[in-house]
Amino acid sequence: MMKQLNIRTPFRMFVLLLGLFLSVGAFAQIDVKGHVKDATGEPIIGATVRVANTQIATVTDFDGNFALKANQGADITISYIGYQTATVKAARSIEVTLEEDATTLENVVVIGYGVARKTDLTGSVTAMKPDEKNHGLQVSAQDMIQGKIAGVNVSSASGEPGGGAQIRIRGGASLNASNDPLIVIDGMPLDNNSTKGMSNPLSLVNPNDIESFTVLKDASATAIYGSRGSNGVIIITTKRGRRNQSPQISYNGTLSVSTVAKKLDVMNASEYREFIKDYYGANSDAYAGLGNADTNWQDEIYHAGVSYDHNVSVSGGVGNQKWAMPYRVSVGYTHQEGVLVDSNFKRFTAGFTLNPSLLDDHLNLNINGKYAYTKTNPGGQGAIGTATRMDPTRPVWSDEEQFKNWGGYWQWIKTTSSYDPTYPYARNDDAPSNPVEQVKHYRNDRNAHVLLGNFEADYKIHGFEDLRLHMNLSGDYSTGAEYTNNDPQSTYGYYFGGSGDNTEKKYNVVATGYAQYFKDFAKDNHFDIMAGYEYSRMKYWGGSSYADYYPATYQKTFDDGTPKAGTINNSNEDYWKGQTVLVSWISRANLTLLDRYLFTFTFRADGSSRFADGHRWGYFPAAALAWRMKDEPFLKKVDVVSEAKLRLGWGKTGQQDTGKEYYTPAYRKNTNNSYIYPIGEGNPGTLYKPEAYNNDLTWETTTTYNIGLDLGFFDQRLTLNVDAYYRKTTDLLCSPSVAAGQNYDNKIMMNVGSLKNKGFEIAITGKPIQSKDWFMELGVNAAYNKNEVTEINASGRDMIEAGMTVGMQKDVTYHKVGQPANSFWVYQQVYDEAGRPIQGVYVDRNGDGLIDNNDRYFYKSINAPWTGGFYFKLSYKNWDLGTNFRASFGNYVYNNIVQGKMNTDVLYNASKNFYENSTSDITALRWTSYEYPLSDYFVQNGSFLKCDNITLGWNFKTWDEYLSGRIYASCTNVFTITKYKGLDPEQTSGMESSLYPRSRTFLVGLNLNF
Repeated sequence: MMKQLNIRTPFRMFVLLLGLFLSVGAFAQIDVKGHVKDATGEPIIGATVRVANTQIATVTDFDGNFALKANQGADITISYIGYQTATVKAARSIEVTLEEDATTLENVVVIGYGVARKTDLTGSVTAMKPDEKNHGLQVSAQDMIQGKIAGVNVSSASGEPGGGAQIRIRGGASLNASNDPLIVIDGMPLDNNSTKGMSNPLSLVNPNDIESFTVLKDASATAIYGSRGSNGVIIITTKRGRRNQSPQISYNGTLSVSTVAKKLDVMNASEYREFIKDYYGANSDAYAGLGNADTNWQDEIYHAGVSYDHNVSVSGGVGNQKWAMPYRVSVGYTHQEGVLVDSNFKRFTAGFTLNPSLLDDHLNLNINGKYAYTKTNPGGQGAIGTATRMDPTRPVWSDEEQFKNWGGYWQWIKTTSSYDPTYPYARNDDAPSNPVEQVKHYRNDRNAHVLLGNFEADYKIHGFEDLRLHMNLSGDYSTGAEYTNNDPQSTYGYYFGGSGDNTEKKYNVVATGYAQYFKDFAKDNHFDIMAGYEYSRMKYWGGSSYADYYPATYQKTFDDGTPKAGTINNSNEDYWKGQTVLVSWISRANLTLLDRYLFTFTFRADGSSRFADGHRWGYFPAAALAWRMKDEPFLKKVDVVSEAKLRLGWGKTGQQDTGKEYYTPAYRKNTNNSYIYPIGEGNPGTLYKPEAYNNDLTWETTTTYNIGLDLGFFDQRLTLNVDAYYRKTTDLLCSPSVAAGQNYDNKIMMNVGSLKNKGFEIAITGKPIQSKDWFMELGVNAAYNKNEVTEINASGRDMIEAGMTVGMQKDVTYHKVGQPANSFWVYQQVYDEAGRPIQGVYVDRNGDGLIDNNDRYFYKSINAPWTGGFYFKLSYKNWDLGTNFRASFGNYVYNNIVQGKMNTDVLYNASKNFYENSTSDITALRWTSYEYPLSDYFVQNGSFLKCDNITLGWNFKTWDEYLSGRIYASCTNVFTITKYKGLDPEQTSGMESSLYPRSRTFLVGLNLNF
């Protein structure tokens, strides 16, 4: 296990970026060159090499090589985290093998604009390597950290193939502005807006290419990213090759089958007939009009989705003593078939990394590129809700004449002469569609091409190696499209048919340059400073069009007798473009005193095009200190305690998500055909309308205080990490509604108030069993976050709409002073003696004899105050077993499925001649209206405990170790324990509607290494 955490980790490659070559060896007599390796013969990168009792020191390069000057025969010490320190005599050529040191498990982690040892971290930072054994289905990067980091909540938006996820670090700091963390891949900050045709921006990265995650949580760690770090930062580092390494080939493949984990328990045909008979009477028209079929519509639209994934990589290194170039190349293909019929996600990825080292290791380069092509058919997801409404006594197919224009699919129809007079049938738009027809006739293909790359150079100045210059030029380019093709026989484009497209292109360029200076002074004292500049520009442009056409059967003609068949019935075109620019000055200083008192100071100034003149610059300072108590005399000899560090941090971060590109008074040209009016002869009808504008709009700023404690016991076999924090966000960016005539829109972006978050996080890891054959590891993390709106000042109001609407567009969630953000504002339901809710009867909370808005009260929030995770790993010889759990407590969900089925009277619509299905529980309530959606009856406890996966694996290798690998089986989304009355309590929006269901997946996998 030590080897996995320390020896094998490519984190140490990043230590090379420190470029630390401290040379005060004016009295050196010889040039010492050496090589440092581990017990397996692999080079150790970033080991510290020091001439004893002097300040002459350096670090090993990518090959594990070093060079310095020393007196002949002087003692030279070589140390690296996770290894025992070695001492050798100075000679012209030295080779050192470091032995593992079980007393430390520290490693080097990637942080903003650099790397650091865990022991030197002063902020709240969590670094983790993907668990290559204990995991289930992993399609995108977010699947690898779900439930595994305290304070980081990852929830898939739905079960749609290739779908995205909502990631929240410490609950988020904004109201209407983005609460998504900044994602940085190999130094390239990503635009969090999804590419057209790709719903998940993290689909760009193949999970098999990811080496590590680093999560920056508090402002002392994230302030270096300024305006993009207010919601935390997730740094993803991809795998690289190693110098002097023979080519290694790896294959990873999986085959999986997915099924629907849970379906809505609506009435089957016999139950439905019995209900209609009981409710309307055995002699009623309702009962007489029932069909003779027995159709389970949910079974008809769902199936077992078969998916597979293949990934191949080749890594190694070429070169000699003077130069070297590690490399890694990978390709992957994913085919994910959804549980909804005809929904799927396909992805092809390719990537490479080159890490040449030139000029006697003074110039180190990092060149990498990634390409991804995705193609998605989300499927006819409208059928998901329709399948729970459709009458189970009707058949899927019918050969009757009136259904021929839908390809033989049975439909609720009506007669009309609005279309072809020779075929007087049209679908009843008020009735449920045939769900099977909805999935089979759905035509919406999405595809996207994304290219990301960067060129990074690090130069240690010859003759002054304490100073290094660093530059990074990175960029991404994407093009995506969504194509619709509605058949005239489908309910999506009945009779006219139609086609459309929605395309977009965008690119993002980031140029970074900084200088960094390192210096050791006296004994066990060190400082380094860095300062630099960054320029970022994103530009996008796109357009959409749609048209439907008269079919050939249409009999009407133009005045001259020309048939109208094939001509356009209706069309529309629109296009857009925009760009954003961000320029920044960055700086950081680290000071270490007596090798145990650590200080970090950062400052960033951001200039954003998203604000008006006078408000474009935001300033984000941060400071942190850490005390390595373990190195104090009173703990140094306490063997039980292997680590003890106290951390304190403070900092400010910002938010610039205004929804604008350049915030300046402007007129926008109308390109949408629906808003083009002919004005005068020859005028194309193009209009320019003024944009809503707020000249006083300024930065949203989040100030964070953090205190943390890191403890380790029994040679790190038991570790404890605790953090407590307080965050206050001021000048919240929000777009509340405004009175007519105040501006050029009914909503306008403004700074509306403040919000605070306070909480704590705890993570415990234990390894109670470590022997030759047995190994056991347990880990648990928990986080508490209390969120409260402390100020609202929007046109004189102390509460504003949060965006969730129900029923006839009635707002049900609000942001209110003194309440958590996204709280439900509802009526208190009254129940009968049997515990059933009474329709339209609420508690008169103010006792005035009236039921109005004054009786509504704030009841719970969509945000979970408690989240956590648990994992368990056990191995015996070549066998391993693992499982992961995830929990959320105190979050509430609006059950819109139940609310949408509360009107029992519509199950038979006599006036429009159709039927609807429901559940036995809902119909037993006997509500006869949709008019009461603001009842707290629909706000239900969404707390849950989920077993995310169980995995069993067997590891093997050939006798000559030429081939090694692993075979494993896994089940994902194993079970959910919850009191929630709906289908799935995990709802990122806080409302459950007819979302694509999450599936239960059974998987087998094979890993091979040559």
